[in-house]
Amino acid sequence: MKVSFSIIIPVYNRPNEIDELLESLTKQDFSDDFEVLIIEDGSTQKSDLIVENYKSKLNLNYFFKENKGAGASRNFGMQNASGNYFIILDSDVIVPKQYLFEVKNGLEKKCTAAFGGPDAAHSSFTPLQKAINYSMTAVLTTGGIRGKKQAVGKFQPRSFNFGLSKVAFEKTQGFSRMKNGEDIDLTFRLWENQFETQLIEKAFVYHKRRSSIKQFFKQTYGFGTARPILNKKYPNTSKLTYWFPSLFIVGFDCSVVLAIFGFHQSFYVYGFYFLLIFLDSLFQNKNLQVAILSIATSFTQFLGYGLGFLESQFIPKDTK
Repeated sequence: MKVSFSIIIPVYNRPNEIDELLESLTKQDFSDDFEVLIIEDGSTQKSDLIVENYKSKLNLNYFFKENKGAGASRNFGMQNASGNYFIILDSDVIVPKQYLFEVKNGLEKKCTAAFGGPDAAHSSFTPLQKAINYSMTAVLTTGGIRGKKQAVGKFQPRSFNFGLSKVAFEKTQGFSRMKNGEDIDLTFRLWENQFETQLIEKAFVYHKRRSSIKQFFKQTYGFGTARPILNKKYPNTSKLTYWFPSLFIVGFDCSVVLAIFGFHQSFYVYGFYFLLIFLDSLFQNKNLQVAILSIATSFTQFLGYGLGFLESQFIPKDTK
């Protein structure tokens, strides 16, 4: 199949991020035509003036719609796209110049109905953003499930860097109304409909993620609330490992209490684990500040996800 790309970008109150992303799209080392659709999801800080600056450089369409969430905005974009293969990007990413070339090359080698790509931290990111990227991608924290080569099995794409064929979109109707975990939900429905997914390892993006610990906690808390809902919708996908962040936090609290009463053994185990995170981050990032912050972001990730998971597990949620 000859692919023609439509890039779908939902945005909500982030005009500066759109500016950076569109600028990176103008620098693609890619000779084929592609279109870009910006879907403004009811923002009060609109991106229309930013978008206007790029209309002479890109095949660019701008839509403003009522606020209904990122999933609905992605679906709206795909419904209005002219290409036969959709690339969905978050507004807080920057694409390297070889991105579209690597996507096309990956699909020519193995054409699947959907793909995902990894994310990385750009050299211009703040130390905290680099630490958050470490925590979200490291083998020591997530097992490397978000695009690391050694973790690839049946790959679950994430919405910040997600490709979907028009045929697969029409069959599945795209993203559900879930506020969190809607990308995993779509992946499970793709598999139910016998569509294949893959990781295109070289098609990475630079992902800024969140700019504060508070924002990162809120994001990971949302991720945690989504998993029990997905487990109930798709029971055959449930795994004991999804309980790990919650058990980690409960165990940490118990180790603190035990340490107060003079039993320090379990507290030392946690200390050793965080030391490993520090050393691994230092090795990967070559930056002492990022390594120190990686301890804080990793703990925040476990805390947010773990608490969100427990709340959603024991308090019924909407599974639509």
